[in-house]
Amino acid sequence: MRDALGADLADALVSAVQKTDADIAAQRERVATLREKLHRLIAGAPLPAPPPGGAGIPPVAADARHLLTIADTLVKKSVWIVGGDGWAYDIGYGGLDHVLALGRNVNVLVLDTEVYSNTGGQCSKATPRGAVAKFAAGGKPAVQKDLALMAMTYGNVYVATVAMGSNDAQTVKAFMEAEAYDGPSLLIAYSHCIAHGINMRLGLETQKKAVDSGHFVLFRYNPELAAQGKNPLVLDSKAPSIKYEEFAYQQTRFKMLTKSKPEAAARLLVQAQQDAVRRWRFYEQLAAMQTSGNE
Repeated sequence: MRDALGADLADALVSAVQKTDADIAAQRERVATLREKLHRLIAGAPLPAPPPGGAGIPPVAADARHLLTIADTLVKKSVWIVGGDGWAYDIGYGGLDHVLALGRNVNVLVLDTEVYSNTGGQCSKATPRGAVAKFAAGGKPAVQKDLALMAMTYGNVYVATVAMGSNDAQTVKAFMEAEAYDGPSLLIAYSHCIAHGINMRLGLETQKKAVDSGHFVLFRYNPELAAQGKNPLVLDSKAPSIKYEEFAYQQTRFKMLTKSKPEAAARLLVQAQQDAVRRWRFYEQLAAMQTSGNE
């Protein structure tokens, strides 16, 4: 229908780059113009004359009706899969891994409460060392799973960790980059939860302490940077500035162990502090690595 609709509009619709919000808004305007022209065609209203030397405008009402029903597909769709850590880290991990490995342009948001929140507060692979939960009454003895690191090993998955209470600008930036990236994206958002045993009005402050203690490291891994010869990993949080205890012992899930098993609580706290420092140093080293366009 290029001749009937106009070459400029048809070419712009087909070849439009839809990477940023501005790009997509411009495409929506083109589709609106397209729909107006299609309605005019269907109604039999005259369109501007074809260019000199053109073949004329053939009857196109049937094609116009068909194109009108599917015109919205010319605008890039935003596809988001949303789930909790119990699904992403544990019972649904196989499916999540399969989706990321396919390389399709989908975005995944994991609301990470570090526990099975919806089913009674059971321990998950995202539960941190020393936290008390169902099936971990003595405090979880093992370090938590690093889902973000596992996804980064694919090399073509955009990965980011975010915490609104610590850095809202970084959170928005990560969402925008994930949406713009033409491929699979995984965002892991630290999410405070009533199962943590906190005053929920102070949830954003808890998020900030999670980052300040090194418990939750903020970063963005963008494969597009690697194609430019840059390190794809950008570290967005600073080195731990408070002790892990200042984060953990404001939450019942950690504090209650000091009452029931004080010796175990002390030992697990030391190990959790070491986990936080080790985690920070690991990502700091990754972010500092020198790369070239061939790596």
